[in-house]
Amino acid sequence: MSDSVRAEAWRLFDQVTADAPLRSQNPWHLTSNGAREYVPDYRTLQQLLAIPLNLAASSQSGAPALALDVWIAYELRRAGFDPDRVWPRAAVPRVLPGEISALLGGLPRNLRAQLQERLDSGRAPGVTLAAANLLGKNYVKQVDVVMSSWQTGPELMISTKRMDSSFGKNAANRVEESYGDAKNLRLRHPQAALGFFYSLRATALTREPDQAAWLIDLLAKLGREDDAYDAVGLIIPDWHDQPDHAEPGDDDTEDALAAAGLAEVPEPQKDDLPASLPADHITSILARLPEVRIRHDVVPAELSPARFLAAMTDRVLNASPINFHSRARQLQRNPAAAPPSKDGA
Repeated sequence: MSDSVRAEAWRLFDQVTADAPLRSQNPWHLTSNGAREYVPDYRTLQQLLAIPLNLAASSQSGAPALALDVWIAYELRRAGFDPDRVWPRAAVPRVLPGEISALLGGLPRNLRAQLQERLDSGRAPGVTLAAANLLGKNYVKQVDVVMSSWQTGPELMISTKRMDSSFGKNAANRVEESYGDAKNLRLRHPQAALGFFYSLRATALTREPDQAAWLIDLLAKLGREDDAYDAVGLIIPDWHDQPDHAEPGDDDTEDALAAAGLAEVPEPQKDDLPASLPADHITSILARLPEVRIRHDVVPAELSPARFLAAMTDRVLNASPINFHSRARQLQRNPAAAPPSKDGA
């Protein structure tokens, strides 16, 4: 069940990001006072967050957590970074060195089709992966969003966590894990942009307000540590539970073995391949997505997704030569005149 739900979620995620109206628009805009700011595509984020709700996807399926990863990767592509270097990719395989993609483009058509079929099916051990596992100073860590290549090594690493329930039980554990992960990755990759992105369901503000306030304050402090993350981001999504849908639960990513350095690098799984769904079925699902609202009013400025994405972009560009990431530099140098509204309209 979870495999089929995850596969269907991937197909819908891919469709939403491919059809996003702001997909090809410059995310950098000028404010009324002439300052440059990054304006995320929140409308696409709302749709991505709504897909696991529509599918009644549990945390065990991985779909609720994937919605965050897909959106951040989508934003990095909007910012002008090479689509093949940003993982998870917008197509299978989700993790594939950009150099392999370049090789594919130069092959004769028949050979390219054969190799592409092998890559898509997951029959390329050590080349295609279901997740990006990176060696830190002391252990291997599964990182949710990565930008890397053979030439540069990891240039950006972002870990995501999602908490939709059990706030008091799991909040401290998630933040404690993030401190250790930051230290582990930073010591081996000191020049890479390192970020932490958190999703906390709005019900935490009313059900456990003291715990929510403590967590938000701790996330802000986490972003101020010199030897930890370059930036920390937070979203607080709000939605109404549907009677026949179970609450997805918090993100229980299964990386305990990887954290201990005991896990093998995973091969692509069947559930990472998008489901083959009729076009009218996809249209029907996307037309009836539940409403998800992003609570901008309760997120501190230093944890805003806009600041987070701007900081990640700046860190990558500042730590690389001027002839790297030319598209991203061009977009940043030439911001659009006026930003869209926060709902992406």
